[in-house]
Amino acid sequence: MGDTEQIAAAILHAARTDDEFEWNPVLTSPRALGIGADIALHQALDELWQAGWLPVDLWQITRRRTDDSAVRLVIDAIAGNLARYAQANLPDQWRTQLAELDATVWWDRDEPLLTQWARRMRLDLPDALGTVLELLAELLELPELPVIAPLPGHLPRSGAEPPRGLDQKVLGRVRALLAKAERTTFPEEAEALSAKAQELMNRYAFERAVLDEDDDERHEHAAASSRVWLDNPYLDAKASLVHVVAEANRCRAVQHGNLGFLSLIGDDLDLEITELLATSLLVQATTAMVAEGRTETPSGTRAFRRSFLFAYAHRIGERLAEAESAAREAADDPRLLPVLADRERVVDATLYEMFGDPKPKTISLSDPSGWHAGRNAADRADLGIDHPALAATNQP
Repeated sequence: MGDTEQIAAAILHAARTDDEFEWNPVLTSPRALGIGADIALHQALDELWQAGWLPVDLWQITRRRTDDSAVRLVIDAIAGNLARYAQANLPDQWRTQLAELDATVWWDRDEPLLTQWARRMRLDLPDALGTVLELLAELLELPELPVIAPLPGHLPRSGAEPPRGLDQKVLGRVRALLAKAERTTFPEEAEALSAKAQELMNRYAFERAVLDEDDDERHEHAAASSRVWLDNPYLDAKASLVHVVAEANRCRAVQHGNLGFLSLIGDDLDLEITELLATSLLVQATTAMVAEGRTETPSGTRAFRRSFLFAYAHRIGERLAEAESAAREAADDPRLLPVLADRERVVDATLYEMFGDPKPKTISLSDPSGWHAGRNAADRADLGIDHPALAATNQP
């Protein structure tokens, strides 16, 4: 084992055990220390990729548990780690997440990241090393997750990934309907336009389901998985809203304790609709909850707000279930119901394979006024996916 590997091992040991790591500049040069720190970060990230974590997941968990310097460091460490792979060997989801994080290699790769990062952050080397240890201490404690995407360097055999997402023409029509709904001053017109947008999404999803079933290359359908991250406070109430949106769009949702996210399981298209709609409704729910605070004294209390959000989720679930049921009844293709039933079996089987038999949580609410206010707000909610605040939501 070379000196830099020994330094890396010592850094990882200190991060795992909370032992002190002492750097002696007389015995170890800044360059050797930097290389050792880089090796330690690479090893930690490689282990986390194998354990099911993705780049955005690490950014999300780091920004919740550490300071800004560690958040910046994890983005740079991710960029450096994945720069070892040719772009052609990075699955699409990984490239997309690198772009979301703006994770790029800005430093000279012939020199260690640590020393260059310290200069950029205006830190001396011991302080920069302290940030490395703080970051590693958090990362090394993370639990194993189901692997939901091909690992870097392990693309599907065909070399291509299946297309996912809403057709851009359909998405454009949905956005036009919702933009008109947001401009109108008549609630009945807004409700009709929003309902039309939801109907359009359901109809497109059903048509795609039948077409995909007829496609020999996609006949053996497999469920996919994605993750939705939530911010405190009221994580359990917000998770319940994501859950009802997922169920109404033929997906399943599993909350991961206090980590701050839910796993979604479903068809690619249904997952995207769920993510977009859930994000929009979370924004609307929070806005409505805060607005209640300007008119109702109790709404400043935690009990009121928690009851408000659970009631909002419950009523939204009812509305979405009604819309989905109506869309199924309106569909005139006899192949649709068997296709949807088959997909439901695949989704449930994938859920069991990934998480076993997750048990529903029991909730206790103590503020009836919050419950009634939440249901009323849900009746006014826009069930579309295009909301003005979404562009600024969940961005790094």
